Amino acid sequence: MSFSAVSTLLSLLSIDHPIVQAPMAGISTPEMAAAVANAGALGSIGVGATDANGARKMIAAFRERSDRSLNVNVFCHSPAKADAARETAWIRRLRPEFERLGATTPRTLSEIYRSFLVDDDMLAALVVARPKVVSFHFGLPSPERVRALRDAGIVLLGSATSLDEARRLVAGGVHAIVAQGYEAGGHRGVFDPDASDDRLGTMALTRILVREMNVPILSAGGIMDGAGISAALRLGASGAQLGTAFVTTPESLADDGYRRAMASDAAHHTVMTRAISGRPARCLANRFTAWGADIDPREIPDYPIAYDLGKALNAAGKGANEPGFGAQWAGQGAPLARSLPAGELVATLVAEMSSDRGE
Repeated sequence: MSFSAVSTLLSLLSIDHPIVQAPMAGISTPEMAAAVANAGALGSIGVGATDANGARKMIAAFRERSDRSLNVNVFCHSPAKADAARETAWIRRLRPEFERLGATTPRTLSEIYRSFLVDDDMLAALVVARPKVVSFHFGLPSPERVRALRDAGIVLLGSATSLDEARRLVAGGVHAIVAQGYEAGGHRGVFDPDASDDRLGTMALTRILVREMNVPILSAGGIMDGAGISAALRLGASGAQLGTAFVTTPESLADDGYRRAMASDAAHHTVMTRAISGRPARCLANRFTAWGADIDPREIPDYPIAYDLGKALNAAGKGANEPGFGAQWAGQGAPLARSLPAGELVATLVAEMSSDRGE
């Protein structure tokens, strides 16, 4: 491993250990991020599923608990294009599931999340709050938005699933790259969900980006313990980002059904699905992923319009004591998850890294 590469990342992010807790909108919390930060890693919150006021409250809640570095993640997807015919057909297709659960089927769908690409209020809130890091998922904002964040002294990270995406991120002003392998849980960070995807694994993607890019690379996907982090560092990465490892911490917002699934044989079976949200995402295999397995992606409404119905179906399922319709995002390393407090998990990861190095 390159200690200079690791040192560069630690200095850039003002952290003690080359570990980033993934943002995970809807799962990570200010409490989780603060515990991770206080343990010397980079704590993260995802604000892609909230508005500027919600982001301000989450940042304030973090700062009540920690004065260390915080990563605030935003979604940079192309704004959804409404298609009434496709959305009506999608509702009709899922109606039998709602009826089976004894729930009322929604009549219309809406774009429940606003993309950072067009969210001026979110940009203004971040420029004022000045978190240490802002990270991008699904793409890259305009040069004007990138400049505003950089002028505020904010370090920028961007998720890439390919060399082309990484090059576009660096050309656009990002300081470091999160190399998201196909193993990773949650939403795949592809810029264009309709384009061809080479589905590069974490190991291959990390090595390619380390060779081709002149910025720090963070490996993400399938990494769950100190040995995995050390392996990423030996591949030339400057650090590692872990998400699934933190899903079962007590600070997580994962519900009981999600946690039970993570502790069961279900953790050994994950699939990439588009049916839940409208974008490809790796999920524990459940009733929803099975239902959507053979559906043509062209029939699914745009993200996040499809997610509006997906969330409604999950709520209906929970009301009927059927957790199998949840967005139970998880990577291929899910069977290795541990239900430790977030800060204790970071300390354990650091100890495992030291042991792996023979220290």
